[in-house]
Amino acid sequence: IFPFVSVNQILLLLLILTVCAILYNKVHQVPSALKNETVDLESPEEMEEEIPVVICAAAGRMGAAIAAINSIYSNTETNVLFYIVGLKTTIPHIRKWIENSKLKEIKFKVVEFNPMVLKGKIRQDASRPELLQPLNFVRFYLPLLIQKHEKVIYLDDDIIVQGDIQELYDTKLAPGHAAAFSDDCDLPSTHEMVRSVGMQNTYMGFLDYRKQAIRDLGISPSTCSFNPGVIVANMTEWKHQRITKQLEKWMQRNVEENLYSSTLGGGVATSPMLIVFHGKYSTINPMWHIRHLGWSPDTRYSEHFLQEAKLLHWNGRYKPWDYPSVHTDLWENWFIPDPSGKFKLTRPDS
Repeated sequence: IFPFVSVNQILLLLLILTVCAILYNKVHQVPSALKNETVDLESPEEMEEEIPVVICAAAGRMGAAIAAINSIYSNTETNVLFYIVGLKTTIPHIRKWIENSKLKEIKFKVVEFNPMVLKGKIRQDASRPELLQPLNFVRFYLPLLIQKHEKVIYLDDDIIVQGDIQELYDTKLAPGHAAAFSDDCDLPSTHEMVRSVGMQNTYMGFLDYRKQAIRDLGISPSTCSFNPGVIVANMTEWKHQRITKQLEKWMQRNVEENLYSSTLGGGVATSPMLIVFHGKYSTINPMWHIRHLGWSPDTRYSEHFLQEAKLLHWNGRYKPWDYPSVHTDLWENWFIPDPSGKFKLTRPDS
């Protein structure tokens, strides 16, 4: 015979059992919860975004690529993956340079560019043969070199980045635009400098308007040009619009009809891009592409202006690893000497 048990005692017992059950579940579910959290952290949605940056390493100017990479790596906490593009003969040198310097910590892939893709597409031009180097055309073939990324940054080697590359990567591209560039009329503070060195910043400086094929484009010669030394590109749109095929078409036409040449302002790699992307590109924040530092050995920007700049570009003949050049101190801050001793800076006292 069981003793009489009150309703209150039964309720109290049930409450204690319930609390015990909850505590038991809490304790035994902790590993499961941690496991789920780990899975969530590793899922694509939660992972830190990888920023792909494409830079070429050309023979004779590998120190430029090294300085550019160092400046990017040193000024960001972002997860950057460098695609370093070279020719077969130059790849061992750039790999050794990286692996034997503080840059050994970077994430990078070395990509070989096959110059045979350019066969029959480049018109020989003796006035500035350096502009005909195969790696100048790497930017035309981004989707063939970079497979898994939706958005890519391409940078010329003669640049230094002073800001966080994440800002540049976050550049918004309008729907239907395959790329963003810096408009050559975007920054009033550069206009005086451009005028003083006689640099063209309109389509007339790049295309030969005496040719019918150029006039047929219907682009005013006074239209502002843009500079393709810094590109934020959408690979899906690039492939969808067959940008590479369009660029190759204009390269082929130039071989046949001499529509642009390196005697004009921008040489042979800029001109087809000006044609293909006319009216169909987004713009980069002007401070993320301060240009023309290599256009004259005499004309200088103010130091305050350069300190505010996020990216400096020595486009033009006068490079900061050569002499003469301007603002070389800003570039040398990021230069890492070549462990093999092959690449040397040219200086007045050297």
